[in-house]
Amino acid sequence: MLRTMQPGEKLRVLATDRASVADFHAFCRETGHALVAFGEEGGAFSFVLRRRAEPDSAAPSP
Repeated sequence: MLRTMQPGEKLRVLATDRASVADFHAFCRETGHALVAFGEEGGAFSFVLRRRAEPDSAAPSP
């Protein structure tokens, strides 16, 4: 999904796996995308990612 987005666009991802918190932090650190917000409510985790400024076709996307 991130690969098809324009630089600077935001994507909201919902997850129920508690390990997703560490996974999204690591993903953003490794790919250069920004984790602009995250939270948890009722067992659901919400992440807002901002597409990095320069596309990288070699970077994995969720």
